[in-house]
Amino acid sequence: MEEKALKHTNNIKKTKMIKPKILYYGTPVILLTTLNADETVNISPLSSSWALGDCIVLGIGLDGKAFENIKRHRECVINIPNASLWEHVERLAPYTGKNPVPDYKKDNGFTYNKEKYEISNLTPISSTFVQPTRIVECPLQIEAKVTKVRIPEHSSNFAIIEIKAIQVHAHEDITINENHVDPSKWNPLIYNFRHYFGLGNEVGKTFRSET
Repeated sequence: MEEKALKHTNNIKKTKMIKPKILYYGTPVILLTTLNADETVNISPLSSSWALGDCIVLGIGLDGKAFENIKRHRECVINIPNASLWEHVERLAPYTGKNPVPDYKKDNGFTYNKEKYEISNLTPISSTFVQPTRIVECPLQIEAKVTKVRIPEHSSNFAIIEIKAIQVHAHEDITINENHVDPSKWNPLIYNFRHYFGLGNEVGKTFRSET
């Protein structure tokens, strides 16, 4: 027993305490479309989101156009790009739809440009139940309505946005069995400590998988 415990201890990886500037430890990229005051559409690349049932939670900076739009018009579309679209996403990265550019963004190299579809070379298409447009090239597009906005007590720079998914659109070539996304064909773009990644090979599936 002691030998087994010692062997286990020897296999433990050494750790050290670090202070990373960001904690984007590997989450899917989304392109959030929201409605501007003049009813044009803004596109915001985001990397903080998670879903539970039809509830999706977003993390959004308070000084960006997306937050300004969502406070005024509580509808949006979560467009989820696949890995092949990373360059389109990166074209959006240095721009903000907010004018004048907030000091924080200006200090970090952002400039103003309202024409997000033109910048990214992506294509708009009308949504079914909300005003903001969907992005044609994104294999998954989720129309949604905002249900709650709150600011964390310990962080005054970000808002936590709760939204309700009301309609999901999927490219036919990634679907299987009517209402399922085929995970062998779906390759979301992952934002991993400010680097873009796709998925690797499948290693297994949960017992609750229906595909």
